[in-house]
Amino acid sequence: MKWMTDIQLKGPVPGIGYKDPVFLIGSCFTEHIGNKLKELKYRVIQNPHGILFDPISVCNSLISYMESRIYKEEDLFYYNELWQSWTHHSRFSGMDKVQVLEGMNASRQEGTDFLKRSNWLIITLGSSYCYRLTEGDITVANCHRVPAPRFRKHLCTIDETVAALDNTLHRLFRFNPSLQVIFTVSPVRHLRDGVVENNRSKARLLESVHHLVGKFNKLHYFPAYELVIDVLRDYRFYDIDLAHPNYQATSYVLDQFKLHYIQPEAQALMDKIQPIVIARKHTAFQPQTQAHKNFIQSFAQKTSDLQQAYPYLDFSEELAYFQSCGKG
Repeated sequence: MKWMTDIQLKGPVPGIGYKDPVFLIGSCFTEHIGNKLKELKYRVIQNPHGILFDPISVCNSLISYMESRIYKEEDLFYYNELWQSWTHHSRFSGMDKVQVLEGMNASRQEGTDFLKRSNWLIITLGSSYCYRLTEGDITVANCHRVPAPRFRKHLCTIDETVAALDNTLHRLFRFNPSLQVIFTVSPVRHLRDGVVENNRSKARLLESVHHLVGKFNKLHYFPAYELVIDVLRDYRFYDIDLAHPNYQATSYVLDQFKLHYIQPEAQALMDKIQPIVIARKHTAFQPQTQAHKNFIQSFAQKTSDLQQAYPYLDFSEELAYFQSCGKG
């Protein structure tokens, strides 16, 4: 009996390799992909502005990297005892204005430098809904719990989304001609918008992205949304909030990304690195036993061998950990 819908995935050729810098931007699902790649020693940067959900905010952030924008005092506002930015996630907010600006500008500079040399840009769009200040009609990336009357909620049309992304992509390819872009739509359900409204929002993102993928040969689409909604399609693959895919669903999606969007040689290397990552996280109940010491020595040697074989990867943290445990 057949339990799951088939889905045909065709990734880019060649796919992502270990020497390829990967820039990730967008919704919280972006960070599932980014964290996994980073854990397995890929060179990545993700969300230098913090998590972003709507396509307008994503485009504005990418443009700020290309333009090397410098954030100044007039770009901040004071609310709830914190200096905050309409273009940044709340992780940049703080009580010291100078430190807030320093953090924002340092992150922007890091984003500019990394985007310039990146081979891959992964954009995960979460929602077609954006929020605009009633004063000035400015699209904000984060509302920072400011009262709702100060905003106008707007459902971006397909034309608006395509125009914003199209303009940004043309600029990106001039900024970095070697860049390849992978689009994906987040499978996270924005139920606070309403079920019908969430589906309308996702439909507009999907239509916009596929319009662009059909236009540029440097654009690709990874169906994270379809893998959860149409292949897994069961509430047992969601967290308790029934909105966020759970660990099993996220792992399945990441496995599909690995199989179809990562170079075969890199996949083989990932399989060698994964046990080391797991061993690094292992907590021993009896660390003084000979069995545990043998375990540590074994993984110290495996890590050292990989470091010598792949000198462009950084295993310094793992080596330091295994060596410190071995001394204990």
